[in-house]
Amino acid sequence: MAKKGDKRKIVGLVSEESGNRTYYTVKNTQNTTDKLRLKKYDPVLRKHVWYTETKKNLGRNEVKGRK
Repeated sequence: MAKKGDKRKIVGLVSEESGNRTYYTVKNTQNTTDKLRLKKYDPVLRKHVWYTETKKNLGRNEVKGRK
């Protein structure tokens, strides 16, 4: 997917209604500077809702540099 030095970034998609982060996608940050907003299926609510872009990790599981 996204390689080191690539312009494409991995982003998570969060449901606007349930708040669950179900989907991940890759986005070219040079061509698409705005946040993504897609209508996708939410398995928790069992209907199609709007999903908006967030960071992939949201501050969790970040790799820390070595000393």
